[in-house]
Amino acid sequence: MIGHVAVIDIGKTNAKVALVDLERMAETALRRTANAVAKDGPYPHHDVERLWAFIMDSLAELNREQRIDAVSITTHGATAVLVDAEGGLALPVIDYEFAGVDELAQDYDAVRPPFAETGTPRLPAGLNIGAQLFFQQRRFSSEFGSAAAILMYPQYWALRLTGVAANEVTSLGCHTDLWNPWRADYTSLVEKMGWRRLMAPVRPAKERLGPILPAIAQRTGLDPQTPVFCGLHDSNASLLPHLLSDAPPFCVVSTGTWVVSMAVGGRKVELDAARDTLVNVNALGDPVPSARFMGGREFSLLTDGQPVDWNEEDVAAVLAQKGLLLPSTQQGSGPFPHRAARWVNAEALPPSQRFVAISFYLALMTATCLELIGGDGPTTVEGPFAQSRLFIRMLAAATGRRVIASETSTGTSIGAALLASDGATVMSKGERTEPPTDPAWSDYARAWRQAVDA
Repeated sequence: MIGHVAVIDIGKTNAKVALVDLERMAETALRRTANAVAKDGPYPHHDVERLWAFIMDSLAELNREQRIDAVSITTHGATAVLVDAEGGLALPVIDYEFAGVDELAQDYDAVRPPFAETGTPRLPAGLNIGAQLFFQQRRFSSEFGSAAAILMYPQYWALRLTGVAANEVTSLGCHTDLWNPWRADYTSLVEKMGWRRLMAPVRPAKERLGPILPAIAQRTGLDPQTPVFCGLHDSNASLLPHLLSDAPPFCVVSTGTWVVSMAVGGRKVELDAARDTLVNVNALGDPVPSARFMGGREFSLLTDGQPVDWNEEDVAAVLAQKGLLLPSTQQGSGPFPHRAARWVNAEALPPSQRFVAISFYLALMTATCLELIGGDGPTTVEGPFAQSRLFIRMLAAATGRRVIASETSTGTSIGAALLASDGATVMSKGERTEPPTDPAWSDYARAWRQAVDA
């Protein structure tokens, strides 16, 4: 009987290990560390050995507090790992924000498949895994040639825990250029580049890859038979509880460094690759219209990552004055990838009111993403932005639909833990916000859209 699951959750900004009680469907303990990119070596890369030490220490500490019955894994996307025959790194794990990948953009564009085949927009730097692999193969052919397998990031950690190499569709289908979501198979790029032979077998997210290795049991104190589940991409971990329990149509917005909007059973629309819409693949293997922008990064840039005290008078002043922040603070992705941010009617806004306008901006960007993917029905917000009343209220106003602010500090950990459960479902828990009746809110949203269109 699996009661408590340790979830390894590697985000772009922070790495976490959460203990989830499956009976209560709640996090009961959490360890967290900053996930800084290492600048040494041939290119910026993830410091996997520092992360590994953090994971091992966290598992040991949590297991001393409460017996861990299983381990599950979720990570950010756009990250692949080249491992050699011994399971070591053939090349460092490239940071997807490394702009040097674009040195070969013209050559890569000549071989990458079209949007109609992949559901993947062309993204800058290494945000398309295919571009990363192309760069590594061209620039480091000898090291690339020593690779025995290509793994998606969650399954790299699974390999280190179990010794079993696998891949999984939610990470393969996350704007990689590697996966055809309609055929559920690799794309023509994988064939063309000769990568299929390196691709580890595709396993379901909820498959038990095996027990932990003896050395892991000895280091952490976990039972040697502790099962490790294959794992999945973090936004899809946020989506999974809703796939299992909510009736379509509905939307899920997963917030963190990236704000990822996903529509299930929504209106049929034609996705626009130029506006960072894409087709994700959910944990059940089905295509999911999605859109995203770097909302968490924008919030950090605009506020130094610190909330500011505000009150309802500040809200009323911003709504009345229509102090607007227009897109985009972080360029190169999102629904307005080539726009430069600017303020309108904001010259005299004090810090508290500027914070209100920033929160509104993030909500209106999210509403734009939901519109682009045909979002319908209630929207559940997971992650840090679920704690922002300003964000939630403006999102309800801009979409004209109910918004549910998830109670969990990170929906990813609950979703990843569900992989270890037998048919458990999770009802959407959290405060429900209906669209505000005060027309000032919808007027503000309309003014923002008009300013953007202009």
